[in-house]
Amino acid sequence: MRINDHVSLTHYLPGKAYNGFTLFTPTSSTVARLIDMQGRFVQCWETPWQPGAHGQLLENGNLLYAAKDDSAPFAVDFNGAGGIIVEYDWDGKEVWKYEDEFMHHDIQRLPNGNTMVVRWVAVPDDIAEKIEGGVPGTERKGVIWGECLHEVDPKGKVVWEWIAHDHLDVKAFPICPLCGRHEWLHVNALDVLPNDDVMISCHTQSKLIIIDKKTKKVKWESAKDIRLAHQHDPTTLENGNILVFDNGLHRKNSLIPCTRVLEIDKVSNSIVWEYMETNPCTFYGGFISGAQRLPNGNTLICVGPKGRFFEVTKEGEVVWEYINPFFDINVGIPARGRHNMVFRAHRYGLDYPGLKGKRLTPEKYEMLNRLYGPIRQ
Repeated sequence: MRINDHVSLTHYLPGKAYNGFTLFTPTSSTVARLIDMQGRFVQCWETPWQPGAHGQLLENGNLLYAAKDDSAPFAVDFNGAGGIIVEYDWDGKEVWKYEDEFMHHDIQRLPNGNTMVVRWVAVPDDIAEKIEGGVPGTERKGVIWGECLHEVDPKGKVVWEWIAHDHLDVKAFPICPLCGRHEWLHVNALDVLPNDDVMISCHTQSKLIIIDKKTKKVKWESAKDIRLAHQHDPTTLENGNILVFDNGLHRKNSLIPCTRVLEIDKVSNSIVWEYMETNPCTFYGGFISGAQRLPNGNTLICVGPKGRFFEVTKEGEVVWEYINPFFDINVGIPARGRHNMVFRAHRYGLDYPGLKGKRLTPEKYEMLNRLYGPIRQ
């Protein structure tokens, strides 16, 4: 019997779930962990840093890890602060590192070997004064921080740049009236599309936009009648649609905050699939979180504040569920208390290239699996 039957694997229907391995990085931990469908640990990467966001398993089997630099200028007072990207091989050896104290939230390794990152940049005063919305007087030392995208090559050279206030009409992107004015867009996710265009999630506007990489202009944005509410983790699906975790924070015309996972048709700019609980109180993640469409059509959902990952079918049946068993105090934000939060989780199938030829060894983590692995009958 494990020490707590309300954490780790709590539900599994093998015949309906997508078989693979799930990677997660608890926000208060310095370890990235890979588990099998039984909830057994099969691989871990120990690092010196807490995650600034999440870890990703690359197709070469390496871990790409967005780490938090506690000495960075925004490490304490800005959510999602990062500052360091590290790539580890399967054995935990550092093979690449990139540092920029202004990086935050999300990263993506591109097919050409470059890495796309999002970073903060100060908005010039003459432009900042035109930004509407937000709680008056909440600028950070009189400054509003905006967003910049950098594409960085393996040598650390910036080969492409997009600065939001140079290409967006700030009046068309007012800040939510309940949010602070220390950040303008608070971009919490990016996704580079197959045609190299870049989608970003503008948190304080509850809006998704797609940027034409060549012209640097906005070529698409989510419709207002979809009523996103401080969403996270938009990704482009094989059919061209967008999957997004709609957190529900500050949702308009709603007495109870509620979370949804949506599939949006870009052409009609409408919702074509939705996962939502009948009782909204049972499914709410007001911040962080994400969703991943799996090859069998199921969707892996990460409710970040609760450290809960679960897989649902197209019809909404829950076929796998896991609760992060690692609770700790977040050193940077002690007011959050003891928690098991996870920014995002990723499922990798048995045929994923990054797993080919790799030894997945639950016996290496025997003690950990005795505590948190499958229930012993």
